[in-house]
Amino acid sequence: MSTAAPLSPEVVSTHDAPLPTLEQLPDDLDTLKRMIVELVTTLRQRDHDLEAAQHRLHLLLQRLYGPRSERFNPNQPLLFAEAAAATTQTSTAAAEQEQDEPEPAKSAKRRGGHGRRHLPENLPQRPVHHELTDAERICICGQPRIDIGTEDGGKQLDWQPASYFIWQHWIHKYLCADCAARGLQARRAAEATKVEVAKNDPAAATSAALEPSAPAVDAARPIGPAIISASKPPAPIDKGLPGPGLLAHIIVSKYFDHLPLYRQENISEREGAFIPRSTSCDWMAACAELLQPLYKFMVKEVLQSLWMHTDDTPVKNLGHEPGTTDKARFWIYHGDRTHPYNVFDFTLNRKRDGPQTFLGDFHGYLHADAFSGYDALYLPNPRAGCEPIKEVACNAHARRKFFEAKGSDELRSHQALAYYGQLYDLERGATANNFDDDQKLRMRQDFAVPILDQFKAWLDKERDPVLPKSPMGEAIGYALNNWTALVRYTEAGFLSIDNNVAEREMKRIAVGRKNWLFVGSANGGKTAAVLFSFTSTCHRLKIEPWAYLQDVLSRLPRASADNLAELLPDRWQAARKQAAAVPAPAAPIP
Repeated sequence: MSTAAPLSPEVVSTHDAPLPTLEQLPDDLDTLKRMIVELVTTLRQRDHDLEAAQHRLHLLLQRLYGPRSERFNPNQPLLFAEAAAATTQTSTAAAEQEQDEPEPAKSAKRRGGHGRRHLPENLPQRPVHHELTDAERICICGQPRIDIGTEDGGKQLDWQPASYFIWQHWIHKYLCADCAARGLQARRAAEATKVEVAKNDPAAATSAALEPSAPAVDAARPIGPAIISASKPPAPIDKGLPGPGLLAHIIVSKYFDHLPLYRQENISEREGAFIPRSTSCDWMAACAELLQPLYKFMVKEVLQSLWMHTDDTPVKNLGHEPGTTDKARFWIYHGDRTHPYNVFDFTLNRKRDGPQTFLGDFHGYLHADAFSGYDALYLPNPRAGCEPIKEVACNAHARRKFFEAKGSDELRSHQALAYYGQLYDLERGATANNFDDDQKLRMRQDFAVPILDQFKAWLDKERDPVLPKSPMGEAIGYALNNWTALVRYTEAGFLSIDNNVAEREMKRIAVGRKNWLFVGSANGGKTAAVLFSFTSTCHRLKIEPWAYLQDVLSRLPRASADNLAELLPDRWQAARKQAAAVPAPAAPIP
């Protein structure tokens, strides 16, 4: 009897590793529970992936070798008739058993997510009256029917396309008849005086002609200009065609709804007002220039934050210099609760000069990833009186590395994920119970710090047995190298366990990048950074972006530097709410 040859090392699966021993498992009960949850989650995901793969394989085989038609002929004899008959008998018995069982009472609770929703109350309502014609009102007896009232026929939500319109500006002129008459009388008197002087003394007349003559003015009633004109408010673009509403619409469409300018060009042409993309591109640059003072004010405010989130993402730059890379960068700087602004910055590369220049006046907590360009920010600031920036690393990045190492080292990966599962459970519980900063700090000190200490001891223990260049070795090395910054969130309740806030804002650039693909030049990138800052901040504060931009673009041309603070998104929103809360004056009683 021959024995099978052993498998070669090339075909041995990575999942054939020996099972863990009891000594390798943690002694902590909570960690073991989390490991079980992670294992069950992994098994279910694996079963789901296997089922999906089998289904795709079945469809592929059927497409290659099976019949193309989806019809089924009931008279065609089955290949496995006996098995089909047994299956039919089993199904019939099961159906009879279900009929014998009493039907369970249906729950009176209605499932969520179904049914017609209530229409918004803030939408304008247009009444539509359905009436009979005069001929239809004639009764069979020959007499006309009388309208006795109406009944509710229901509501219907409808839509009509947005429309372009033209503002025709007429500047009114105003005349003061009294000043015009008195001014004319004064000028005639001055002319008569000159004539009289010329008759008596020609030399004096010559000198009087060289000097300007002023009309006689009554001190009690000064003479003003006879005609004055109403002032036309300055436009967002000096002598430009677009109004603030159109500019706000283009900004929101591209930088909020990710609609490129060439698509907006086609839409405007369909609606009868063709706006070339080159023209709208120039308008966007002009809007960014107009908003630049307010943008700088936002930058100044966000740098006063106690903590800040930042991240970056690449974007193609078509206008890069020869010999340089076409990969430019957008950076997000997410302010704290008292400075709720999302400020974007644009750089031509990912060098450390970008964040160092922007964060030169910041000295709080900085949530960021382990990018080496930030390292110089955490060094002592040479300027007197300024503390260095405190690094707060992202635990989501560290957790992701352990998750990616699951395929090569499943046991250690699940144990690390179990520790992170406990930490994130604490954070979700604090959010669900609306903990304030003090309560969150006590929770972290009492519960999160002991878990982190156990996690750190486990990392130190497992660092030597694994290969440094393996996925697990790199995950453990990343966590230990950034450990001080990873656990810094336990020092204050206002800090976050990860940097997901900034990463979510970067999705705004990522989604838009799939539509508009690139920036045309460095100036185009700076324009986009300014406009992204306002649309993103409006989204954060739940402000309707078109209403805000339309109002701000109308007021900025005549706003002074002292009034810029009123146009910041949060203060603009507060002023609107305060104005809406003031009751309207009562109508006078006739």
